[in-house]
Amino acid sequence: MSLQVTSKNSKKSEISDILYEGIFPSEVVAEKLTRGYTRDISMEEAIRKSRALIEALPYIQSFKGKVVVVKFGGSAMVNIKTFQSILQDVVFMKTIGMMPVIVYGGGPHISSEMEKRGKKPLFIHGYRVTDEETLKIAIDVLVNQIGKLIINQIDEMGAKGVCVWDREKSPIKARKFVCEGEDKTEANDLGYVGELTGIEHERFNNLCEGDNIPIVPPIAEGAGEVNFNVNADNVASFVAGSLKAEKLVFISNIHGISTDSSDSESFASTLHEDEVNKLIESEIIRGGMLPKAKACISALREGVRKTHIIDGNIPHSLLLEIFTDKGIGTQIIV
Repeated sequence: MSLQVTSKNSKKSEISDILYEGIFPSEVVAEKLTRGYTRDISMEEAIRKSRALIEALPYIQSFKGKVVVVKFGGSAMVNIKTFQSILQDVVFMKTIGMMPVIVYGGGPHISSEMEKRGKKPLFIHGYRVTDEETLKIAIDVLVNQIGKLIINQIDEMGAKGVCVWDREKSPIKARKFVCEGEDKTEANDLGYVGELTGIEHERFNNLCEGDNIPIVPPIAEGAGEVNFNVNADNVASFVAGSLKAEKLVFISNIHGISTDSSDSESFASTLHEDEVNKLIESEIIRGGMLPKAKACISALREGVRKTHIIDGNIPHSLLLEIFTDKGIGTQIIV
C-alpha cells in the first residue's frame, strides 16, 4: 500500500480526503469554475488541498529530524481501517524527514491467546501476573503476531519497519517490579513483570537516523538474560524521555482528556501539567486514561516537549493533530 497523498493521479486519496474535508471554508464559487478542473478533482477542491499543505509546511519544517514516539494499543488494531490509517500517518511522517518510533501494546490479544491455550489471565492492581508460560505467550503475541503484522503493513506502504526485539534481546532494560499490597507492606509477586531502568541509545539512534521505523514491543531485558513484561504506556513514556523526543502521542479510543465528568463533550485542546494533576486528584481523569495521563507527565519531566492524547478512530488523526493549527486531541505541556 502506498501513501496516496503523494500520488497526483490517484482518483481517491484517503489521506487528502480526510485531511482537507471541512477544514477550510470555500472562497471559490463552484459554479464559476467552468474551466478550472484538474484531471480528477475540481479546482475548488484542489485549492483547499493546497491550503492544507501550506498550513502544514511550518510544522513539517519544524519537526524534520525530530523524534516522535507514537503509542497505540489493542483497541487501535480491532478495526483494520483505523490500524492502517495510523500506520499511513507514521509512514508519512518518516517520508518527510521525521523520526517516528512506534510503541504498541496488545493486552486483549495476549489474554485471548492465553485462553486459547487453556490458561486464565490473572491481574493484581491492573498488572498481569506473568509466570514463565505467560511470558512466552506474551512474547509470541507481541513479537511474532502483532509485531510482524505492523512490519508487513509498513512494508506494503513503501517504508521499512524494524522490530527492536532481536533474537531474544531487547534494547529496553528493566528489573523485577515489586507491587505493594493495599496496606503498602505486603508485596505481591507478579512474576516476570518489570520496571524500566534504561535503553540502548545507540541502537535506537541508529534505527531512527536510518531509513527504518523502530517498532517497540513492551518486552524488556533484565540481568542474566531474563525478560520482563512491561506496561506499554510506561515503555512509550520512558523511550520518549530517554530519546528527548519532540512529541509523545498516545492513540486512544476517545477524543482526549475530559475536564468535566458530567459533560461527555468537555474535551480540552491544551492542558498544562498542573491542570492534569488537578484532574487526577479530583478523579475526573480515571480508568484507562489515568496511566496515559501519568505517562504524559512523566515524559514531560524527562524533557519531551509536548505530549498528546488523540482518538485513533478519527481517520488520520495523527496528521490532523500534528500538522494542523487546531489539532483534534488534547496536548499536554509544561
